[in-house]
Amino acid sequence: MKNKVIITCAITGGIHTPSMTPYLPLTAEDIVRESLEAVEAGAAIVHLHARKEEGVPTQDPEYFKPFLEEINKKSNVVINLTTGGSPLMSVEERVQPALVFKPELASLNLGSMNFAIFPAAERIKEFKFAWEKPYLEATKDVVFRNTFKDIEYILRSCGDNGTKFEFECYDTAHLHTLKYFVEQGVVKPPFFIQTVFGVLGGIGTHLEEVAHMKRTADRLFGDDYIWSVLGAGRHQMPIAAFSAANGGNVRVGLEDSIWDGKGELATSNAVQVRRVRQIIEGLGLEIATPDEARQILQLKGQSNINF
Repeated sequence: MKNKVIITCAITGGIHTPSMTPYLPLTAEDIVRESLEAVEAGAAIVHLHARKEEGVPTQDPEYFKPFLEEINKKSNVVINLTTGGSPLMSVEERVQPALVFKPELASLNLGSMNFAIFPAAERIKEFKFAWEKPYLEATKDVVFRNTFKDIEYILRSCGDNGTKFEFECYDTAHLHTLKYFVEQGVVKPPFFIQTVFGVLGGIGTHLEEVAHMKRTADRLFGDDYIWSVLGAGRHQMPIAAFSAANGGNVRVGLEDSIWDGKGELATSNAVQVRRVRQIIEGLGLEIATPDEARQILQLKGQSNINF
């Protein structure tokens, strides 16, 4: 499996708004279509958020149910549900889909931070919906809360369902937070660590910073973890290429970047999956299938989820 690279595709997220791109999946039908196309292109994992009317992010399980059932019925992809939601939601709200549906994998942010997406509001000349501008601007004065109590609550409540985690680390301090929970016996290896670069308020995108995160994880966890990267915006592909060339895995998708090259909007999630697949295979590596990803991450299996 050392020659296999796991591609995660984050389909819609809770960051980008409809005015930024006409290609952002908003409805359940959009999310099903985009997920299945991403799987066909080579994604082994799809990371899923939900949207309600006018594309507003929501963690209401009722909005997740239609697309979860359809994707699960039509593919064997590993489904990863967010517990991040958006920076404006409480932890009790954010965790609901993972508690209800008991997925194989769920994301977990490992620290409180300034998660700033407000500069995007300054770049949009005309908004489609009234909610978008206040939503973006609010992040100038909001701390995305992920206290030790919050993290432990998610770990214990979802872990009891056999769900494993995509540990999202936006700085080296988040790796040390994970180390604390490892020492407390709350989480067991292998750890799927998603190092995140380019979100304002988190670590930057210089390749030295990417390498520093990898070196820190190596020192803290040795062979007990699987490394993946997420580069925000225009940094998506360069950071993915660095990861693949250095033994890591990759995450792409319209949650993380709406671009497909300089000044070109990505017309679908599958476009980004195909582009990163070219990079991976150009390095003489192979993409992991969903079942190979399950084996690498030691997941509970598709038959043990609640949808």
